[in-house]
Amino acid sequence: MLAKTLDLLFENVKGDTVRISLDDPIDPINPVSVNAAMDTIIQAGAFTSSGGDLVKKKGARVIERNINDISLG
Repeated sequence: MLAKTLDLLFENVKGDTVRISLDDPIDPINPVSVNAAMDTIIQAGAFTSSGGDLVKKKGARVIERNINDISLG
């Protein structure tokens, strides 16, 4: 099974990188929508971290991985 995750990368007040991961993003990924969503997250103060509020976008990426279950019985 192929699993996809959309990682949104932000910088917090302290300067650390904060990652928000979303499983099973809608394909194809729309960069304009991702950018707008990240702006909204920052402006709304929707998330905070141990290093403070999210203050800047650092990037976004799609992670793809193959998952193979092992039958144990």
